[in-house]
Amino acid sequence: MRLDREGIARRVPHAGEMCLLDEVLDWTAQRIRCRSDSHRRGANPLRAAERLGAACAVEYAAQAAALHGALLRETHGDAPSSLRPGRLASVRELRLWVARLDDAPHGLVCEAVLIASDANVRQYAFEVGDERDSTPWVAGRLAIVTAPTGDAHE
Repeated sequence: MRLDREGIARRVPHAGEMCLLDEVLDWTAQRIRCRSDSHRRGANPLRAAERLGAACAVEYAAQAAALHGALLRETHGDAPSSLRPGRLASVRELRLWVARLDDAPHGLVCEAVLIASDANVRQYAFEVGDERDSTPWVAGRLAIVTAPTGDAHE
């Protein structure tokens, strides 16, 4: 299933310009691949000093992981309004091969692969890079901890 920005925005808590992903290219129960052009937008809320540093790729990956979790829950029959949200709990093994993301002349592609999950935590390995280059620009692992019922952030 491919999703556009509107479909993504309905499934993640990130609103307006903070919703960084523009398209879901493909997804399965184990992984999601998303595309974005937001790294080139002047209104990107992660920009600082007229640039978008490579470490901001973590937020792209976290949003892909949040979206993946929402899609998995929908697949299992849960309506989006009943989703148990979560928070980014940790980032590990972060590797940066570039200094900036806004230098990418094409779209960014973010892939998040589910490597472990239980009722309270989902762990993902991720890579972010230029859509026309298979070499990752940023890679690492992240963990999403499911929030207690009633908390509205993921």
